[in-house]
Amino acid sequence: MIDTSNLMVSVSGVRGRVAEGLTPEVIARFAAAFGAYAIKRGPGKTVVLGRDSRVSGPMFARAATAGLQSVGCDVVDVGIAPTPTVQLAVEDLKAAGGLAVTASHNPIEWNALKFIGPTGMFLDAEEGAEMRAFLEGDIPRAIWSDLGGYSQDEGAVERHLERILEVPFVDVDLIRSKNFHVALDCVRGAGGRIFPQLLEALGCRVSAINMETDGLFPREPEPVAENLGELEALVRSSGADLGLATDPDVDRLSLVSGEGSAIGEDYTLALASMLVLRHRPGPLVTNLSTSRVMDDVAERAGVPLVRAAVGEINVARRMQAENATIGGEGNGGVILPDVHLTRDAPVAAALVLQLLAETGKPLHALAAEIGRYEIVKEKVPRPAQPLDAVYDALAARFPEAHADRQDGLRLSWAAEKRWAHLRPSGTEPIVRIICEAPTRADASALVETLRAALP
Repeated sequence: MIDTSNLMVSVSGVRGRVAEGLTPEVIARFAAAFGAYAIKRGPGKTVVLGRDSRVSGPMFARAATAGLQSVGCDVVDVGIAPTPTVQLAVEDLKAAGGLAVTASHNPIEWNALKFIGPTGMFLDAEEGAEMRAFLEGDIPRAIWSDLGGYSQDEGAVERHLERILEVPFVDVDLIRSKNFHVALDCVRGAGGRIFPQLLEALGCRVSAINMETDGLFPREPEPVAENLGELEALVRSSGADLGLATDPDVDRLSLVSGEGSAIGEDYTLALASMLVLRHRPGPLVTNLSTSRVMDDVAERAGVPLVRAAVGEINVARRMQAENATIGGEGNGGVILPDVHLTRDAPVAAALVLQLLAETGKPLHALAAEIGRYEIVKEKVPRPAQPLDAVYDALAARFPEAHADRQDGLRLSWAAEKRWAHLRPSGTEPIVRIICEAPTRADASALVETLRAALP
């Protein structure tokens, strides 16, 4: 059995620090368990494998390949590629599943496996439990004559690009006519494999930094505003119309205005939704921790806003159920069903550029139209005891608030335009406290109230 005490195991993946819990042996066993599960579920026995640019990526990709082949899976390797590219390849190849070797926005010493089902979506809770049954039991290994094969797929990124450019409300000729000047920061992640081609196809002039795909992240890889100082400076020095920043596995996009100020990752989904809802009104889905700017966007478009539990698969499943037009998460993750039910930074970039082209307005003006709230986020160590008692006490303390228990506890005061969300992280041993209000003082006060309630 594997010692998981130094790992973060969730329904759709496992992550840890390299050599501090996450080793090739661990990766190989998880990959073998996933492969056995994928073969059982089908269709077929092909599993797509891709990775971001992390230094540990080649080692772990080889370990995952061995694990998959050891149970009879035929591995199709797409190499360094965005996670949404890997997910699309699963769908395109009608594979039994996929593995993405990536720790997404985590620091350089981390890596992970993300488990992808045959639909190209991450495993949900039920599927994850079924997969882990193989992990915890005797994995059925293949004999020498039944070992899986190995091949490479060099066209996955190009197919992904084609799918984006075929979105019905992305007018490539219109965007090209605007000759946008874009500053780009791919944090030396997998974005260097797709963003230059996308922006070239859209007729953009590009000033770029951190395009090498060597995984030597020059900044904290999460594309939050405080990590984008170099991109802000590039926008100002180059005179770019806007800046685009992504994380290492290219599922999240953050924006910098033409004035050289990061506008906050919550606005990526808001702006993309503004564009899509202009063309196709319909339900909008986001998670419980996303800014209420999404409430305002939905209200102005005259469409319902539905909130789901945090986590891409939870939002994607809810989008399926609601037949949503667009959805995603406030971390810069945009999900457009026209391409695929997965967060996709290149999709987000194309939608934002289309909005700029259609309206003729600069990014800062469009963000100002949406409005602004103050959001405060804190992390505290996760207590040993269950959090249910804390949730009960907080809900009782604020009976006037709407309480949502889908994922931790979210308290909302609609009339006062403020909310608070407390939940355990699925990727780190912490509890996240996220609060939003019209003023920073109000949001900070809510954070302190929730912090004080924790044991």
